[in-house]
Amino acid sequence: MTLTQTRTTIPEDARREGVLAVVIGRAVVAGSRAAAAVGRAARMVQGVVTPLGWSVIVVAAVALVGGYTWGWLELIALGWGLGVLAVAASVWLIGRGAGTIQLVLPSPRVVVGEPAEARLIAANPGRRRFGGVQLELPVGRRIVERVLPGLPRGGVFDEQFSIPTERRGVVPVGPARTVRADPIGLMRREYVWSETAELHVHPRTVPINALSTGFIRDLEGTPTRDLTASDIAFHALREYVPGDDRRFIHWRSSAKTGTFMVRQFEETRRSRLMVLLDLDPGSYVDEAEFELAVSAAASVGARAIRDARTVSFVVSGRQRGSGAGTGRNAMRELPTVSRDRLLDALCVVETEPDAVMLPDVARAAAETLAGVSLAFIVTGTARGVAPLRSAATRLPPGVESVAVQCSPEGEASARTIAGLTVFGIGYLEDLRAMLARSASVT
Repeated sequence: MTLTQTRTTIPEDARREGVLAVVIGRAVVAGSRAAAAVGRAARMVQGVVTPLGWSVIVVAAVALVGGYTWGWLELIALGWGLGVLAVAASVWLIGRGAGTIQLVLPSPRVVVGEPAEARLIAANPGRRRFGGVQLELPVGRRIVERVLPGLPRGGVFDEQFSIPTERRGVVPVGPARTVRADPIGLMRREYVWSETAELHVHPRTVPINALSTGFIRDLEGTPTRDLTASDIAFHALREYVPGDDRRFIHWRSSAKTGTFMVRQFEETRRSRLMVLLDLDPGSYVDEAEFELAVSAAASVGARAIRDARTVSFVVSGRQRGSGAGTGRNAMRELPTVSRDRLLDALCVVETEPDAVMLPDVARAAAETLAGVSLAFIVTGTARGVAPLRSAATRLPPGVESVAVQCSPEGEASARTIAGLTVFGIGYLEDLRAMLARSASVT
C-alpha cells in the first residue's frame, strides 16, 4: 500500500462547517471590537457634551424629524440651526491649550494654622502660541480658577495658590486640569495634567521635657546616657572614690596608673509608654476640647518617639455587637515608627458616635499590650473624673497612670485621686509645665 492510498479525504460537509465556524468566530471578534470602540466613543462624547449640549442635540434631532415628516420649514430651519451651533461648539475643543503643566507642593506637611502653598508651572516648549484656556485646581472643597495667558515659545506661567490650614486634616490638592469650552456651554473638555497631591495638616504640638517617669530598670533593657556603678553596658573607667563597690575595680588599669580605677556603666532600662486618646464624643463639651486633646496626646507621643522609647498610641475602637468592649476591636493602634507617621495618622482621627467607652478601651489595651509601665489617658471634661478612675483600674498593677483632661482656656490644675494623677489643662503650655514640675519632684 502506498502513501497516496492512505490519505484520508475530508468530507465536504465537515469542511463547510469548519469554514462556517471560522467565519462566525471572526465575526464575533470583529463585533466585540466594534462594540468596544463604540463604547469608548460614547464615553468620550458623554464626557464632552454638557447637559445643555444634549438638550440642544435632542431638540435639533426632533425638529429635523418633525420638519421633514410634516413639511414644516420652520422646524427644519430650527433643527439645522441648532445642529450647526453644536458643530461650531465642538470646534472650541480642538487643542490642549498648553505645553506642560506641573503641580508642585513644596511641603507635604504643615502644622495647623501655618501658611501653605501650591505652585502651578505651565510652560510652552513648542512653536505655537498657547493661551486663553481656563485652568482649574481643586484645593480641598473649593476650586481655584485661572485663565492661562498666551504663552509664546519658551514662555512660563508660574503662580502660587494658598491652601487652607485652619483645621487639622488631609487636604487634597489637584489634579491640575485645563478646560476648553465654548462660550455658550454646549461642549466642555477637561485635560488632566497632574496627580492629586495630599497636604497633611498636623495637630499643633509643644516640646515637652523628656518623660523620665515610668522607667523600669532592667539588665535586658536598652542602654541610656545615665551612668551607674553597676550594670552590664560598660562605659568607661574612673578613679575609685570611697563607697564604690570593690568588685568593679579594674586591677590591670590600676596597676598601670598606680591609682585604683573602677568600671563605670550605662544604666539599661526598659519602658513601654502608652498614650490613650478617647474618641467618645460624649467625653467632650465641644470640638475645641477634642482638638486640644489631640494636640496634647500628639505632644506626648512625639516626645516619646524622640526619646526612642517603646510607645503605643491607642485610640478608641468602634462598637460591634455585644462583644464591643473586649478584645482588639475595642481599640485601634496608630503607627509610631516615626513622628511624621504618627502625626499623619492623627490628621484623620475624629470622634466616633459608636466609639467604645474609655474603661473598655483601657481594658483592651491592657490585654493586648505587654510591658506597659506608664500610661497617659487623654480626654475631655464632659464625663468628669469617674471614667478616668475606672480606666486606670483596668490597667495592670504597677502601671503609673497620668490622666489629662482638656478644657480650652480653662484653669490649669493638678491633683491626685486614689493614686491617679489628673492634669487639667487649658493650653498646651500647661501640659509642658506640669510634666516639667512632676519630673523635678520625682
